[in-house]
Formats: sequence, C-alpha cells, structure tokens
Amino acid sequence: MLEKEELLQIVGGINITGSFLNSIYKCVNTIMEVGRSLGSAIRRAISGSMCPV
Repeated sequence: MLEKEELLQIVGGINITGSFLNSIYKCVNTIMEVGRSLGSAIRRAISGSMCPV
C-alpha cells in the first residue's frame, strides 16, 4: 500500500491539448461529410437523377 506522502506525490490526469481538440473536430467533420454524401446519393437514387455509368 502507498503511504499518504506517496499518494500526495502522484501527478496525473487528462490534458486537453489543441491537437486533441483538432483531431476530434476532424473526426466529427469527416463523419458529417460521409453523412452528407450518403444522403445525397440516396436522394439522387430515389429521384432517378443518377448519371449512367
């Protein structure tokens, strides 16, 4: 077991840095773009305005 003095010396925790927030933003943005693209593809397929390949 750790003594009280040793417990007081423990340093830790979560640091929220700019790069961490930036990566979360990019992840959310990517998910939203995929959703937009999928929604557009479904809408074009339903309306019949797809280009023939």
